[in-house]
Amino acid sequence: MTTSVTVRVPAKVNVQLAVGPARPDGFHDLANVFLAVGLYDEVTVTETDAFSLTCTGPGSDQVPLDRTNLAARAALALAERHGLGDPKVRIHIAKDIPVAGGMAGGSADAAGALVACDALWGTNASRAELLDICAELGSDVPFSLVGGAALGTGRGERLEPLDVGGEFWWVFAVADGGLSTPAVYREFDRLSPDAPAPVASPALLDALRTGDVAALAASVTNDLQPAALSLFPSLKSTLDAGRGAGALAALVSGSGPTTAFLAADEAAARAVASALVASGTCRAARVACSPAQGAVLISG
Repeated sequence: MTTSVTVRVPAKVNVQLAVGPARPDGFHDLANVFLAVGLYDEVTVTETDAFSLTCTGPGSDQVPLDRTNLAARAALALAERHGLGDPKVRIHIAKDIPVAGGMAGGSADAAGALVACDALWGTNASRAELLDICAELGSDVPFSLVGGAALGTGRGERLEPLDVGGEFWWVFAVADGGLSTPAVYREFDRLSPDAPAPVASPALLDALRTGDVAALAASVTNDLQPAALSLFPSLKSTLDAGRGAGALAALVSGSGPTTAFLAADEAAARAVASALVASGTCRAARVACSPAQGAVLISG
């Protein structure tokens, strides 16, 4: 009998994040083009005598280890739906996705815990049920489950899969410190009181479909970037350093403060990463390829 299951889950970058005005429920309508990238957390769920959560890896000291953690909430939600009572499992998160960096690490962990618990408990939840639970947990969690590339609408939870015609190489510069996603949205509301309804860019979708890196570089956008830069002004120096090192495009990843740089190929990405580290404008620089698979069972 299986007593432990491990699932690998990817980070994401938003190649387009178009944000509408605040809705009455406090959320914002989005046209959010997600691209999963090859930086991964691993979530292991093991049968034990009592519920617990542990975390190791870069930034793990910033991860909550109680039931407010999204991975814990995912396990609890699945157990409740299937009448399993309080789940007696230990959830261990091995972090490699930057924490509080706008790359959906917490959402990825939730998707990983959900898939792992489903496999461990034999609940045989359908993909639709898993996606429904994901959407209840957070706007980015459904995409962490499916991976690849997708257009997220509503508050980002309604996904339309997108075709990607090639590989895209990225560099992610990890900042010292974090940004609160709610705080970034509040600053967006202050800076953009008359934001138009969000619409996906046809040019960007076509660039993804054809695998045209130059066209993608010309069409990436993030409506939250001015708000992130307002709250974290030093990110401008990081963006400038990446552009100066030859990145084809530079943008804040999601709500930040991680910054993302699109490169022509793997060699160019590694050169940009080296230059960013040497510039002293970031704590670390990570190279990754996209698209990447969503949540994948790797043991158990």
